[in-house]
Amino acid sequence: MSMYKTVVLAIACSPLLCACISTTTGRAAPEADSGDAASLNYQLGARYYQAGNYELARDRLLLSIKLDPRDPITHSTLALTYEALDNLRLARASYEEALRVGPRNFDVQNTYAVFLCRQRDFAAAEAEFNKAANHPENDNAEVTLTNAGVCMVQKPDNDAAERFFRQALERRANYPEALLQLCLLKFGQQDYLASRAFLQRFIGTGNRSASVLYLGAQIEQQLGDERAKKDYEDQLLRNFPTSPEARKVLEAG
Repeated sequence: MSMYKTVVLAIACSPLLCACISTTTGRAAPEADSGDAASLNYQLGARYYQAGNYELARDRLLLSIKLDPRDPITHSTLALTYEALDNLRLARASYEEALRVGPRNFDVQNTYAVFLCRQRDFAAAEAEFNKAANHPENDNAEVTLTNAGVCMVQKPDNDAAERFFRQALERRANYPEALLQLCLLKFGQQDYLASRAFLQRFIGTGNRSASVLYLGAQIEQQLGDERAKKDYEDQLLRNFPTSPEARKVLEAG
């Protein structure tokens, strides 16, 4: 395994390319008793999904859709549930129905884009990410754009990935995940000065985990700065003495 892959696997705070499921928001307020029942069943289904009880989640979400078939978030959550149950055909069908009833819902677009990326349908995923990121009501477009960048890394298309990460930083200058992903991208490209700069900005946002300090030491090793490397290692051993990264430092002598 290359050093870059080792670093990527070690970083625990990178984007997960996953969708958020809300148990309280995202749905319109119910207008009648059937709406109340649909909302209740959605909330139960979402909680079952979060708890990993996917069959129960599916049943509740299907009942919610029967009562209120025009809620895109319920269809999208059902799609995630089908994906967890390894039924990709029904997952895709549920995403398509979610987009049919909510064609301008950027949460659904983002979630569908993540699904498409996992299916390695990168062109379609990129199109959905762009729709979601450019939605005028998407106040967290930096998250969508960073997810798009992670997707392009998996393609791989590093130029597109960097473009998305930089667009995320245009939306929010110190968004930690975009900074970290650019650090990793530049590390993989052996542009260690740029990797160092992005890591310093990332640490400046208050993120200083064992894996991040270990990454900093590896960057400084590549740059030949033994003093900076030792400083990262000292911080790692002092603050995270029982971490796997600390053991690696001790084993390396």
